[in-house]
Amino acid sequence: MSLADVAGAGRLPDLTGLLDTCQVGGFRADFVSWGFYTKPAWRNYWHRHSFHEVCLAYTGAGRFSVGGEHHDVGTGEVFLARPGDVHEIESSREDPLGIAFWGFTLRGGREAPGPDERGWWSGLTDPAGPVVSRRTGSLAEVVTALAGYADPVRSGYDAGLAGLGAALVVDTARAFANEDDLQVEPPPRDRPSQVVVAAMRRHLADNLCRPVRVRDVAATVHLSERHAERLFREQTGASLMATLRRMRLELAAALLLDTGPTVTEVARACGYPDVRAFSTAFRRLHGHSPLEHRARSGTLHL
Repeated sequence: MSLADVAGAGRLPDLTGLLDTCQVGGFRADFVSWGFYTKPAWRNYWHRHSFHEVCLAYTGAGRFSVGGEHHDVGTGEVFLARPGDVHEIESSREDPLGIAFWGFTLRGGREAPGPDERGWWSGLTDPAGPVVSRRTGSLAEVVTALAGYADPVRSGYDAGLAGLGAALVVDTARAFANEDDLQVEPPPRDRPSQVVVAAMRRHLADNLCRPVRVRDVAATVHLSERHAERLFREQTGASLMATLRRMRLELAAALLLDTGPTVTEVARACGYPDVRAFSTAFRRLHGHSPLEHRARSGTLHL
């Protein structure tokens, strides 16, 4: 569904009472208005607000006036009236302007940036900033998704709306921020090989009670068996199967502290259908039998 479809259905005002506030980047955003202006041609006369009013044009053309400036606006543009800005919008008669609009206040919390810091929020807080932008990002998609959460209302709507509301505020501010204010140092990320090895370890941990072969682990990360084994050994210093055995026996040591399950049941829970093979492997790693481990509450190795 497009933004024009949402406008035609008149669904955006349904957010009133559903999305009243959200937290974003240390700020609190309180939403005060939602709606559309559609055909026929229209005009909202000079006025001002105590909040940020944002208009996203999805069809047609018109003029946005703020202070002594006049801006021609049309499809694919977003325009902003900051708190206290005296402004008006006039639709073209020949090509009526269709807009989605939303209004919100932005209040700083304990984690809000200091006055000398700059970031995505500068597009809202700088009174000398631009008021018309074509950098709409994903605004149309976010507004459409918000309307979808409002009709019908289903379980989890509050969490979904809060996340989308935060995205709406960020994308709105980004549209009007100076490009330099949007530059940040990217967070450190794991190298691709570390990510792949982490996925293989996760597969091992999730399947300790099941038969596992190298081919199974390699398939989860879309590598050949040889490549997966080599990469895993380079990163961990151990083979996949040796790591699997250690993980199984470490799990067994923890399970044996519960006196409920038998040694046979613990063995099966750790991927050992043969209790003798389990006991041999357990003694080789831990230095004592499973029964001795349970009798001493796991303290023999100390």
